[in-house]
Amino acid sequence: MRALLAVFLLGLACLAGAQELQPVPQLTARVTDQTATLSADERARLEARLTAFEAEKGAQIAVLLVPSVAPEAIEQYALRVAEAWKLGRKGVDDGVLLLIAKQDRKLRIEVGYGLEGALNDATAKRIISETITPRFKQGDFYGGIDAGLDVLIKVVGGEALPPAKRDSRAKRADVDDNFETLLFAGFVLVFVVGGILRAIFGRFLGAGIVGGAAGVIASLMLSSLLVAVILGVVAFVVSLFVGRSGGGGWTSGGASWGGGSGGGGGFSGGGGSFGGGGASGDW
Repeated sequence: MRALLAVFLLGLACLAGAQELQPVPQLTARVTDQTATLSADERARLEARLTAFEAEKGAQIAVLLVPSVAPEAIEQYALRVAEAWKLGRKGVDDGVLLLIAKQDRKLRIEVGYGLEGALNDATAKRIISETITPRFKQGDFYGGIDAGLDVLIKVVGGEALPPAKRDSRAKRADVDDNFETLLFAGFVLVFVVGGILRAIFGRFLGAGIVGGAAGVIASLMLSSLLVAVILGVVAFVVSLFVGRSGGGGWTSGGASWGGGSGGGGGFSGGGGSFGGGGASGDW
């Protein structure tokens, strides 16, 4: 059956060969609207929803609104987009494309290989006919897309997939944040709290308390006993040195701690594959 579909799409491609095909948009976001149908706020809400779902589940769902797919059939154009964008993880193939051709009054749910069991053709057809197109007929495009994504997320979310991997940039940001917090806490502990403790308990005992406290804080924030011990010893030695040189107070020499700059970065597919599974509809 799939082979017959491929032959059929190839025949359509030959018929449309004399005409210029619609270009595939560059993938930079999970929601791409070339029809100015969605407001900036609506796009942002959909984008945030799909971003959160990908972070939790790992699967990628993208929405594309174009004016028209002519001279191709929507199935042919959707497959071209899906193959170019490579939604879903490589080897897992858990990508989904929701394509709306507004002037053609047609839409398509293109499903990656890895989701064809849960999101089969019949299920995709039902989502289109029962959830999306009734709202489109009323002119509620955002409502139709939002409701359709709600069902897609539930269906894909119920499928047993490999766990999502955290973005390396997010991991790096967490490490940077923890280091900055630890640096600030250590500075205050050694130069402010340490001065008070040395005045009360004496230089050696005060430094010992500072070192112990620094080690405990480091172990809680970094989850590494070895690093915590090393930082505790460093804090003890620094506190001893400050106490000996009489530096009981805290003076700021212009040091600053700032949040990391937010990297924009675009959205990209994960290398997933598609084979023409899914369903189409109109309104």
